[in-house]
Amino acid sequence: MDILFLCVVIFLFLLAIFDLSVGVSNDAVNFLNSAIGSKAASFKRILIVASIGVFIGAAMSNGMMDIARHGIFRPEHFSFYDLICIFMAVMVTDIILLDVFNTLGMPTSTTVSMVFELLGATFVVALIKMAGGTDLGFNDLLNTEKALSVIIGIFLSVAIAFVFGTFVQFLSRMIFSFNYKSKLKWKIGIFGGLCATAIVYFLLIKGAKDLTFMTPAVKGWINDNTLPIICGCFVGFTALMQLLHVLKVNVLKVIVLMGTFALAMAFAGNDLVNFIGVPLTGLASYQDYMANGGGDSTGFMMGSLTGPSNTPLYFLVGAGLIMVVSLATSKKARRVAQTEIGLGSQGVGDEMFGSSRLARRLVRWTLSFLAWVRRVTPVRIRAWFNRRFNVDETIMDQGAAFDLIRGSVNLVLAGALIALGTSLKLPLSTTFVTFMVAMGTSLADRAWGRESAVFRITGVISVIGGWFLTAGVAFIGAGIIVLAMHFGGHWVMFALGALTIFLIIRSNRRFRAKSVEDSGDTLFQTILSTKDPRQAWHLLLLFITDRQRSFLSLAEEIYRNMTEAFVKEDVKMLDKTENALVRQKDVLKNTRRKETLCLRQVSRKTAIEKSAWFHLGNDCCMSILYNLRRISEICKEHVDNNFMPLPSRHIGDFEIVRTRVTTLFNDTLTMIDGEQTEVIPTLRRHCDEIKNMVSDTYHKLYMQLRDGDTSTISVLYVYLNMLQETREMVSNLRKYLRAYAKLRDSEFSGRS
Repeated sequence: MDILFLCVVIFLFLLAIFDLSVGVSNDAVNFLNSAIGSKAASFKRILIVASIGVFIGAAMSNGMMDIARHGIFRPEHFSFYDLICIFMAVMVTDIILLDVFNTLGMPTSTTVSMVFELLGATFVVALIKMAGGTDLGFNDLLNTEKALSVIIGIFLSVAIAFVFGTFVQFLSRMIFSFNYKSKLKWKIGIFGGLCATAIVYFLLIKGAKDLTFMTPAVKGWINDNTLPIICGCFVGFTALMQLLHVLKVNVLKVIVLMGTFALAMAFAGNDLVNFIGVPLTGLASYQDYMANGGGDSTGFMMGSLTGPSNTPLYFLVGAGLIMVVSLATSKKARRVAQTEIGLGSQGVGDEMFGSSRLARRLVRWTLSFLAWVRRVTPVRIRAWFNRRFNVDETIMDQGAAFDLIRGSVNLVLAGALIALGTSLKLPLSTTFVTFMVAMGTSLADRAWGRESAVFRITGVISVIGGWFLTAGVAFIGAGIIVLAMHFGGHWVMFALGALTIFLIIRSNRRFRAKSVEDSGDTLFQTILSTKDPRQAWHLLLLFITDRQRSFLSLAEEIYRNMTEAFVKEDVKMLDKTENALVRQKDVLKNTRRKETLCLRQVSRKTAIEKSAWFHLGNDCCMSILYNLRRISEICKEHVDNNFMPLPSRHIGDFEIVRTRVTTLFNDTLTMIDGEQTEVIPTLRRHCDEIKNMVSDTYHKLYMQLRDGDTSTISVLYVYLNMLQETREMVSNLRKYLRAYAKLRDSEFSGRS
């Protein structure tokens, strides 16, 4: 049995490696978003700065490990077997939960996950112990006071971060305005000095207390000389930033990179316990059990965990290295980053979320309140504020989502709040703080305009709702798993461990497939950030062509597979094509929305001239999709019910139709690849020929039905429907070819 527990502890550390990777994928957006969104530096340079911060911050997190040891439960009342079940349940639930959120591209909180998993698993074990006849109550088994303070601190950080983000950004924008380059002068030195001093104070003075190699004498000297150190840093950094500004160095970019380093450092210091706190506590429990347990795993109580943790430095350094490698190689981190950057973007873009009733009401109430504020505010004051908050004067680098002023405030303020929580031994949620600071600064910057406010507020509500969902799922999931482990023993532990590994592998495969589908977003973002209308139109044509070519290629493949599956009665292939068509509907809608947004970047004259052909091309693609879906529905229903197959005497005629249609699709794709618009009249004549051929086949079959055998009438009706939809699909492809030519100013002069 002791060997089993050793295997469990080893497995906990293996899961911790996965958890570090998954957690960094989720939390990397917290310290990368502002630098990426403001284009403060190249992505590679941002990663290097963040990696250094993560590695150093990992060495400062020793004091936070107490949360996993005795922050949620009272270990002196739990046996070694109880805690092993709790720790295993926490790690399994945590990895599955975080990986699902990462794959969906939704930022969640590793702190909330860890706290509520510990709470849920401990709650269930406490119920089991109380049902077994113990005299202990919940207050004796759960550290309710500490757990409540942790939970309140986590969720209170949402409101605090949002309010501070809005207030600080409002003040910063009043000082610098959106045309900040004309307002720097001496202000930039003071601003930079304040930001740098805040970083030094919170991350070095507050964080240095928990370094494993800090001596009491050094700690005492820092505490006794805090004020002189702060004053000296402010004076020194102010002079340094002013000097850099005089030397034509962009101080704001320096501040953003410093803030990225600071926030990465704060993240590692505050959140490392979420990933390795449980395995380290499991190791300490196992060592105590082997030394003093006497082989009684259910009777040996873990009172040794009530003492403070003293994590060896090599564990912290190893965890830091894993986090750095994960940060540099994770693709999921970039996907999650799109959510926060999109919700805080200064300009219009592809809104990731729809509209909700609550968001619409909030916007309506806010507009009414702002109208009242305008009525009671003197005209001169309103005019002054409008000058300071003139969004049309925004200065941003090419492709940036917001300017460097907001990027600086996001990073410095979030880093300060998180580091303060770390110094107070409160595991504040890094995700909550950074996300809500970013949303607060977006609100202060008027990034949520009339055209986007409803969608972005819906997005914020969705993300916050996801956080509460995380808490509920973590609590319930860990409780169910620990219940199964407690009564199922080691076989259930092995089964759940294998299930965890399987789910991780499957999730990564699905994510890679999804990444291929989203590969066109780079071109979309480039179009939105392009200022030249002629270049925007050229890029938009490339975007439209690429997306429509992908759709037509998929349509040809689906039609070929679907019709072949109908003849061969292959229900599995019909299921596969039906699922692909359902997904493609959402893809086409999303593509159309993106293309419509891009159309705003071209000149008004071009947009008016080309809009009719632009919409016609999209409508034809959607109509082809509906033709395919109607064919799929009737074929699948017929084959799934095991009705009569298509008689062999009709298969030959149908093969001719299928071959001509697939050849037409392939010729169209070849034309698009070679941009050979001169062959479009020929392709349209082929469309007419195929339509006539399908009509002849249809009418011949219809005449046979009037005098034929009624035993095959069901399948022949399906066949008739397929021919009719095929003819409509070819007709839609003919219209698409005309729209394709007109959209590109071809000399095509064919008749409609």
